[in-house]
Amino acid sequence: MKSFTHFNDEGRAKMVDISEKSETARNAVAHSSIIVNKHIYESINNNTIKKGDVLAVAQVAGIMAAKKTSDLIPMCHPISLKGVDISFHWEEEQDDYRLVIEVSAKTVGSTGVEMEALTAASVTALTVYDMCKAIDKGMIIGETYLLEKSGGVNGSYKRNNKQQDR
Repeated sequence: MKSFTHFNDEGRAKMVDISEKSETARNAVAHSSIIVNKHIYESINNNTIKKGDVLAVAQVAGIMAAKKTSDLIPMCHPISLKGVDISFHWEEEQDDYRLVIEVSAKTVGSTGVEMEALTAASVTALTVYDMCKAIDKGMIIGETYLLEKSGGVNGSYKRNNKQQDR
């Protein structure tokens, strides 16, 4: 197997050459979250945030972020996304509420979509923060991580429960 490095012969950064890698179907699922107070939780669910429908705007922002990942991450290859889906669910935690964000990204290509899924999850959470910060700036954006990926020479990856509990 060819060794991939982000350094050229002079020890300087370069984009890895993936021209000889096979194109395969690739999928990645990323997770993020944001903890909000009860007022924000109720305002999002009742669609009374002055900036608009928080989840709809955050979902579009996340999809746009996935499409722009290679513009943000210097060594990330631009890829042709075949699909991006973002879902939400709430978890109640004592006096707070956690909005859980899950992003699935798909392509057929020579490199994976992990960075696109992770970028989308991060920007989705940031957009929720931006839309709700007038109510409370104390929101907490939670851990962002890869849940699973498939395709490519390295095969599949699935995060185990022990990793999730760190």
